[in-house]
Amino acid sequence: MTKKMVEKITNMDEDFAQWYTDVVTKAELIDYSSVRGSMIIRPYGFAIWENIKDALDAEIKETGHENVYMPLLIPESLLQKEKDHIEGFAPEVAWVTHGGDEKLAERLCIRPTSEVLFAEHYKNIIHSYRDLPKLYNQWANVIRWEKTTRPFLRTLEFLWQEGHTCHETEEDAHEETVKMLNVYADICERVLAIPVIKGRKTEKEKFAGAKYTYTIESLMHDGKALQSGTSHNLGTGFAEAFGIEFLNREGKLQPVHQTSWGFTTRIIGAMIMVHGDDKGLVLPPEVAPTQVLIVPIAQHKEGVLDAAYELHRSLKSSVRIGIDASDKKPGWKFNESEMKGIPIRLEIGPKDIEENKVVLVRRDTGEKIQVENANIEMEINRLLTDIQENLFQKALEHRNNKTASAVNMEEFQEQLTLHGGFIKAMWCGKQACEDQIKELTQATSRCIPFEQENLSEECVCCGQKAEEMVIWAKAY
Repeated sequence: MTKKMVEKITNMDEDFAQWYTDVVTKAELIDYSSVRGSMIIRPYGFAIWENIKDALDAEIKETGHENVYMPLLIPESLLQKEKDHIEGFAPEVAWVTHGGDEKLAERLCIRPTSEVLFAEHYKNIIHSYRDLPKLYNQWANVIRWEKTTRPFLRTLEFLWQEGHTCHETEEDAHEETVKMLNVYADICERVLAIPVIKGRKTEKEKFAGAKYTYTIESLMHDGKALQSGTSHNLGTGFAEAFGIEFLNREGKLQPVHQTSWGFTTRIIGAMIMVHGDDKGLVLPPEVAPTQVLIVPIAQHKEGVLDAAYELHRSLKSSVRIGIDASDKKPGWKFNESEMKGIPIRLEIGPKDIEENKVVLVRRDTGEKIQVENANIEMEINRLLTDIQENLFQKALEHRNNKTASAVNMEEFQEQLTLHGGFIKAMWCGKQACEDQIKELTQATSRCIPFEQENLSEECVCCGQKAEEMVIWAKAY
């Protein structure tokens, strides 16, 4: 029974894509829907998202933002007001052409993002510098008609938050862009135990309609990168297109400076691929719906279930705790708790009751620890903290081991073939070289990191004078 349970998940080093699919379905995070590329987020998967959302929402509110909600549908004429924006999103837009049996006079776009809706609203409510800043955020769903899909990582419909803000000065907008990128980095590293690299996207990779885009990039177990959150300085482009003007302190009309930033359910995919193993999920305690699972051993024997439920009652106020009192065998329960990534398994049986002890088993290392009843709560809290930190350090070590430098294309290709991962290399700033690198290696520019290194004076591709160091990788 135990062996069969483990065999249900493909070995991650044999077929990483299939391993990922096995994990998201068998750990009951998602189910497939009848619409291609759409997913049903099941209760366990949604509980993880809620924990991420709660942590991020708290930080968004701490930084002075208010939550709002914008409509799902956008008139085509409104979407086309900002030329670069519509050109960037046109291939991914889904259109509503009929209302009931009637053809609409104007097509309605199902939002791929909400810049134009916020811009239209801001035009109506901003008149003076006293109205600024406007710091809004919405939690919503969006539709992007993706050609290739994978649960969480790239789906037609996904959940996210999108922040949209207006500011008096360019400096204020820049400060906001950096601030929210740092919030995303904090959520990834502190809550999800995913180390990230912060940097700026190239002109080619920036958000459509943005002045510049900042990003956090993370590295998956298979050596591919994942964009994990972006923060955009929109400059005055949308303000000029939509007429969002205010009377400044000198009594003159000027356009506002805007930002937008987003964090999506794809981060769940990142968490799975950064921490998971051949047994299934490995969840950071901060986001685990169940942090501790009690598994009674020989539960048919007198007093075992009573002791298990008493433990549950005494601990539920300090930790997210569950109990598996089903009639399945302990081995099956162990495997299921491991597949679902529960950070700590608490085992209690007749012998443990006799000795006033329990056994705690760590999901990240498999270590078993005997703990006296008097110390259970303290030890669980210590272990949860230690597991969270261990997962981060393990992911950081993995990223460091899969980061290399290259000063020419021969080295670039060799390093990428050898271990995948991040390649640090100098770049001249020309899109032609960026395109050629992608054509030759399938690697894309992930970001121009804020922490720069001078690896060489020459561009890795053309050999001309280099402008900055770029992180490159194959990516999801």
